[in-house]
This record gives sequence, C-alpha cells and structure tokens, in this order.
Amino acid sequence: MATDTTAPSHLPAPKEVRDLLGDLLDKEVALRPGPPFGVSPFYPASIASYVDDSLVVRAVVAMDLPLSAYAGAALALVPKTGADAAIEQGLIDGSLAESLREVFNIVASLFNGPSSAHLRLYSAATSGEPLSADLRARTQILGRRDDLVVDVAGYGTGRLAIVLC
Repeated sequence: MATDTTAPSHLPAPKEVRDLLGDLLDKEVALRPGPPFGVSPFYPASIASYVDDSLVVRAVVAMDLPLSAYAGAALALVPKTGADAAIEQGLIDGSLAESLREVFNIVASLFNGPSSAHLRLYSAATSGEPLSADLRARTQILGRRDDLVVDVAGYGTGRLAIVLC
C-alpha cells in the first residue's frame, strides 16, 4: 500500500531526537538549539537522505564530523580516543561508518507519524566520502528544519541538522 505523497513530512521535536539518540547510544544525550549549518568543503559532515514510497527525497539529516564520530563510536562501543582519531583524520570509516549508517537508519523512525508521509533511509554518506552537490545543497534549505547542538555523554559535542525538503 503506497503512502500519500502529498502528506506532509513530520519534523521531529527536539525531545524526540534526544530520546531516540539517548536510547540508541545508551548514553545521556543533551541538546540545545544551534545556528543553522550547511555542509561545505570547509565544514565536513555526514549526510543521510530519506525518501517516501515514490523515492522523492523528503528529508535530510546532517551530522558534523565530531557528532558523526561520537555517535558512531558510542553505538559501536569504541572508546572516545577512537572517535577523536577519526576527527583528527577527518574521516569516518570502518566500524564507525557502519555504526553511523545504523544510527541514520534508525533516525528514519523520527519522521514517521500517523498523519505524515512514511519515510525511509535512502542513502548515507559519511564524512570523508564524496558528497553529491544535491545533498550538500539540501542541507542549506531554510524553513522547516531543526539545528541542534548535541552532547553525547563521555564523548563530546557536535552539530545536527534535520531538514525537510
């Protein structure tokens, strides 16, 4: 059964984001509003795109390099030193990349409400991988978006952008 492609996408509330990340990473997660950030060659990030049943991109989620490393490390039970090394290299790969992709996959549940379009993870590119210009541009859309500063207890702080397209 196909979903209604005219149904609006759900922009998750910060509490929903905090609860999901805290439960998933099994860590205390604190967040606060942050300034909008757009991914650029000077501000690397990991980006996931989410599509409806018609394969129309309806949302993107971007995590800056530090949050990408901390979220991936926390899920994979990699010590903070492993996340710090990835940040220093500017590259999320190996078990951190695999874990981060799983975080992005589970984040899809934040978009799915009873009266909203059903979204699923379509693609995920981790920091250090080539990003399409389209994905990068989608992180710069203003309007229905949430920009948050996220602190993962025991790891560190990074930025998260949730953008409805």
